[in-house]
Parts: sequence; C-alpha cells; structure tokens
Amino acid sequence: MRRRGLWGAVLVLTALLVLSATFAIAAEKVYINGIDANFPPFAYVDKSGVPDGFDVKALDWIAKEMKFKVKHQPMDWDGIIPSLKAKKIDIVASGMSITDERRKEVNFTLPYWKIKQVLVSKKDAKITVEKAMSGGNKIGVQRGTTEAKWIEENLIKKAGKKFELVQYDSAPLAIEDVVNGRIVAAAMDDAPALDAVKKKPVKILGGFGMKEEDFGYAIRKEDTEFLKKVNEGLKRLMKSSYWAELKKTYLDK
Repeated sequence: MRRRGLWGAVLVLTALLVLSATFAIAAEKVYINGIDANFPPFAYVDKSGVPDGFDVKALDWIAKEMKFKVKHQPMDWDGIIPSLKAKKIDIVASGMSITDERRKEVNFTLPYWKIKQVLVSKKDAKITVEKAMSGGNKIGVQRGTTEAKWIEENLIKKAGKKFELVQYDSAPLAIEDVVNGRIVAAAMDDAPALDAVKKKPVKILGGFGMKEEDFGYAIRKEDTEFLKKVNEGLKRLMKSSYWAELKKTYLDK
C-alpha cells in the first residue's frame, strides 16, 4: 500500500510539473510587429510568403538578443497606428518616419535610419521635378505616408501646384503605374526608390522639397518597459557586426 501511495504521489507531482510547464509556455508573450507587406527593402513578404527586409531581420536580432519572441504581421499601412493603439499589434518596425504628429499617439525608439523623399519617373522620361508637378500631371504616392500628407498640404493646397495626387496601397504599385505610363512619377522614400531603380526601368528625378526624416520603431505609450528593452537591443545591434551586414544586404549603403 505504501508503494502504491508513493507511486501515485510521484505521478501526481509529475503531472503537475508538466501542466505547470505547459501553462508557462502558453503564457509566454509573443510581440506582434505590424509591417507593410510591400515596402522593400525595409519590410515585405517574399515569394514564399515569409516576412523579410531590413527591419524584419533587425527586430529578429533584437528579439533574440533581448530574449523575447516576435512575430511579423502584414497590415494596411494607413491603419497601422490605430491597430497598435488597439493592441492588435505591439510594435511597428517597418520604415516608419518619426513625426511630431505621430509622437502624440505613440512612442518611438531612438532613430536608426535617415531618409529623404524623392520623385521617381520612367528611365527614359525627359522631365524635371518641377515639370512633373505641374500641368495637370498625375503623381503617385502611398496613402498614409508622411509624403502623401506633405504634398497635399504644402504643394497642392498652399503652393497651388496643378497636379493630381493618386494614392496607392504601396510604393511598388505606384512604380508599376509609372512604368505603364498611367502616372508621370511617384513620390517615396529614397531607399525604396533605389530598390525600384534596381528592378524596374525607372530613375530618381530628385527631391521635391520635404526635409529629411528619421525612421524609428513605434510602440504604445503605456509600454514603457518594452520600449526600454527594444531601445537597448537597437543600441546593441547598431554596435554589432550584423548591423553592417544588414545594411550591405538590404540597403547597399
């Protein structure tokens, strides 16, 4: 009887330990990174359906270094901050410009990349930035971006420029219409513009008046500890040899 009782106690204890471990695994937090599925080279989904890009790999490294788990979730860019605030995602590491307006809604990590906005046209187009943004021409832009808002407010409303702004779900879609001749040019960050030049018969015309901007990762206002953790990981990443490898692989700078 004593042996049976002892064996039963061992079985119960083993079951409890297994159950406890199961609950611990189930309870482990997985941070969801909301990404633009079509914003190369910073974030995109490759041909096999796997998230990839400079920001995706950078955050993977940070997560491993700082010992947390992360999953990358493609989302519509124009609704990505509302999704962050609604806790559908936990971070936006996907080529997001740090602006005063966005700072009112979210916190940003330290800046990790500086970008400028440019116009992209067909490679054989005989046109300047000034001519492109006049005469009723169509200019493409990704909706929900800082360049879309800046062009609307500063060039169309304030300066009275006579061109039509056509909004797209992604910069590459705008590039396709540049190539097909549906629009004269597309406005975007210089990194995806350089990526487009490598893949399509297009060229960079130049800037159109916007100031340079910094990229940072967006995190909810209340998630201060997570912000500290990501900032520390970002500092370590930028000091590591992997940082240079990432830049060479994705940004070629």
